[in-house]
Amino acid sequence: MNQRWQARPDKVVLPRTTQEVVETVREAVAAGKRLSVVSGGHCFEDFAYNADIEINIKLSLMNEVRFDTSMNAFAVGGGATLLDVYEALYEGWGVTIPGGICHSVGVGGHITGGGFGNLSRQYGLTVDHLHAVEVVVVDANGTVRSVVAARDSADKALRELFWAHTGGGGGSFGIVTTFWFRTPGATGAPGNLLPKAPSQVYLTLAGWPWEKVTPEGFSRLVTYWGRWLEQNNTAGTTAGSLYSWLLLNHRDSGSIGAVVQLDASLPGAATVLSDFLAGMDRALGLSSAVKRSSGVLDSAYTTTRLLPWLRGTKYIGSISPTQLDPTTRSIHKSSHLRRVTPQRQIDTMYRHLTSTDGPSALTGVVLSASGGRIATVSPTDTAVAQRDAIMKVNFESLWYDARDDAKNIAWVRAAFRDVYADTGGVPVPNDITDGCYVNYPDGDLSDPDHNASGVPWHDLYWKGNYARLQRVKRAWDPRDVFRHRQSIRL
Repeated sequence: MNQRWQARPDKVVLPRTTQEVVETVREAVAAGKRLSVVSGGHCFEDFAYNADIEINIKLSLMNEVRFDTSMNAFAVGGGATLLDVYEALYEGWGVTIPGGICHSVGVGGHITGGGFGNLSRQYGLTVDHLHAVEVVVVDANGTVRSVVAARDSADKALRELFWAHTGGGGGSFGIVTTFWFRTPGATGAPGNLLPKAPSQVYLTLAGWPWEKVTPEGFSRLVTYWGRWLEQNNTAGTTAGSLYSWLLLNHRDSGSIGAVVQLDASLPGAATVLSDFLAGMDRALGLSSAVKRSSGVLDSAYTTTRLLPWLRGTKYIGSISPTQLDPTTRSIHKSSHLRRVTPQRQIDTMYRHLTSTDGPSALTGVVLSASGGRIATVSPTDTAVAQRDAIMKVNFESLWYDARDDAKNIAWVRAAFRDVYADTGGVPVPNDITDGCYVNYPDGDLSDPDHNASGVPWHDLYWKGNYARLQRVKRAWDPRDVFRHRQSIRL
């Protein structure tokens, strides 16, 4: 999806079975060839596509979703997209996993990085419902085989391999050919083993024209949005299940906006939603009036709509023309915030978002709600360490022409550096910021020219979990066959 990254491998292999993956990896190991694996192809960085790759394994044909009676869990092929999973689980059993909104994303990278989406405040992260993985691994002797590692494996080494796949990121330990899902503690028929998908959701897209947004109104909006999350963070409540993005698009886009989704069956859902939306209008001192020039908001949904969950999921995953556009170039940087955005950071965002230095109109800062059920899990129960964050922040720019690379990359780098200037240009873990999101990988974190914090890139992603991930790496990939610029180091 990011045309900045190109590869010219000797071979692209599309396996249909785990054994075919084993054979391809065996060939690469025997020949000493560098390999990479692609599930959906949405990686923001060059981890799967770069000049060093000689064999590329594309898992797209391994996309089956079924109920596996032998595991008493739902089996998902490593090449399935999120939409494959949503449709099969919902239409077959009325259940779902709390995955991401961009439904063309492949499960391979999404799940191994933790998995996060519109239902995560209600149901937790995707990996909170992961039961087992089948992984093609290479031992110290170069022997290639597949193993099944489960949450409850009798062998501790297998349990550790499973744990590493609950947020340790893709491309470090092996190739996952199958994921199995079952919520811990769930029993009974298949329809009881994963979260029930909402029958209907309230979906709102709201927007405000930049020409009417004052610095004070912008500050009040960002503060209100974050404060609301701080105050409505209890798992199991209606407010604690509400999901929202705040779309702080560059002024050249024409507007800023918000996307809000809430399970309509929850007690008082309509009131919770309307109160939340009214608070944003009050903060800005404006009434929401969406403009198409934002590039992400559709005037058909300027008011709250009640939609069947799957229809809403398909719609919200395609509201931006860039989400499914394979011709864009892009740069992304991320942070987790544990508290409302500090005033200096808000002011700095505003300054960059209103700059006149000509970045793409598809440039901005996206705030995504976190917390709720996510925060009920210990930072060490899975490899995802940032459990008490209330939001994720994504600095991004998307464009089409390679001649525009420099100015768009420079804008994102400068905005990110200046927002986190107090901590060396990156969001170091402290009482406000909490590092970066591994599924929004950022190669600059490894570069002291862009990370002057003294905190290494791996601690920004995994904090105290990194040493354990390294132990798993040494045990299961001692030859470092599966590697990229920010894979787990031996």
